[in-house]
Amino acid sequence: MLGFLLLYVGVVLFLNGLWLSEKIEDREIVVINVVSGIVALLVALASIFGTDANEGSIRAGALTLLFATTYFWVAYNRLVPVNGNGLGWFSLFVSITVLPVAVRTFATATTALDLWMGVNWVIWSVLWFMYFLLLAMQRPILRATAAVTLFAGIITGWIPGFLILDGFL
Repeated sequence: MLGFLLLYVGVVLFLNGLWLSEKIEDREIVVINVVSGIVALLVALASIFGTDANEGSIRAGALTLLFATTYFWVAYNRLVPVNGNGLGWFSLFVSITVLPVAVRTFATATTALDLWMGVNWVIWSVLWFMYFLLLAMQRPILRATAAVTLFAGIITGWIPGFLILDGFL
């Protein structure tokens, strides 16, 4: 399921980067965020409650729900008049939460994919922190956040997701 999930992480981050760059309209970005939120939610639920659930899959499912929540929240914020502060503060929580995940991933890495995932967790932590700065702290970093979102979509989602699904990783 990792390749499937990462492919959707890639597409939603890529399109959200384009949206932040004002290439996609506010309400139009809702669709991919809801679809990706549903994908992440279903993967998380299967990981947590599936017949083969164990400590590792439950941990992975809990972390995946952070992604699902982010995507649903972005969609919600495009449909109702809010300022984004709540999503910004949630992003700080997630940014801090996933740093130890990156450290653990590096510490236990045995394959190139494991190392790549460690790098991904670092990139995602930086990206969520940028959302915190942009939304909760109102820092003028929209263009930089858009660029990092596009980059993260390609490097942390699209490429590894496609390579895993095609059997190259």
